[in-house]
Amino acid sequence: MSRRPAVWRVQAAALLLLAAPKSLGAAEAVVTNQSSNDVSIVDLATGQVRAIVPIGGAPAGVALSPDGASAYIASPDGPYLTAIDIDAGIVIGRVALDGGPLGIAVNPISGLVYVADWYGARLIVIDPAKIQETTPGVAAVAEAATGASPSGVAVTPDGSLILTADRDDNQVTLLSATDYRVIATIPVGERPFGVTVSPSGDQAFTANVGSNDVSVIDLERRETIAVIPVGERPYAVELAHGRGFVTNQYADSVTVFDLDSLTPIKTLGVGEYPEGVDATLDGSRVLVANWFSNTLSVIDTEKLEVLEEIDVGDGPRAFGAFIRD
Repeated sequence: MSRRPAVWRVQAAALLLLAAPKSLGAAEAVVTNQSSNDVSIVDLATGQVRAIVPIGGAPAGVALSPDGASAYIASPDGPYLTAIDIDAGIVIGRVALDGGPLGIAVNPISGLVYVADWYGARLIVIDPAKIQETTPGVAAVAEAATGASPSGVAVTPDGSLILTADRDDNQVTLLSATDYRVIATIPVGERPFGVTVSPSGDQAFTANVGSNDVSVIDLERRETIAVIPVGERPYAVELAHGRGFVTNQYADSVTVFDLDSLTPIKTLGVGEYPEGVDATLDGSRVLVANWFSNTLSVIDTEKLEVLEEIDVGDGPRAFGAFIRD
């Protein structure tokens, strides 16, 4: 899960203020930096890191609470899940987890946190109110079996379905958010990693690192309906402004495709080894975390051009939803 050396120590929760407090309502990015074992909180209005929060455990996955007050961070080398108060820039809780927590998503209705265990072929369901410094399993309210090496996790907008991208089984597992039973397993491309659900909840998209394409899933029919060729080793997909944006790790690029025709329309050069990707609420900007460049690339989704690069920590992954507005 890591091509960079990890720092094998868990750092105490702390805050380093780097700039003046953010203005109310300003968009921010919460970026996991795997190699520096911390999280950068970036004020997107100024393009400056306003806080650094030590996490430890090689943090990778990230998701935000429905109200945007908290961020949840998965550290596969911990292994544990950490909760952060974003405004204060401090750790407010941590729960130890067995296995290799990696991908993470939050149910937009219930607020429950879903963590993919890379090593255990399972999804762990966490009650965020119980995240604290404690023993394994205390905050877990349920578990569900998935395919081998689940990576990305997504939830439909109505909160009824959970999806995991099962990398080593070349499939997506579709789970009920009510009783966590497996509703369907859907074949996709080779080695799916990131998975994203459309705002309407009728489609899902997987970035397939082994076949260099994106699988488009019809969630009602529960089948793959299209395959979109992209760059080398695609990692994750984000949707904005009627387009899809796919990070291509080995190509140092983002493939942009049209959501109506499901065909590529442009390739944008970004930083080195791009991974996590997310969009602002209004869809005007897409941000890309460049693992080897230690930057965020900011993309204008209408003009399809890179506007700026923002420096963050060492080894940014930002795997999940990391922008709050």
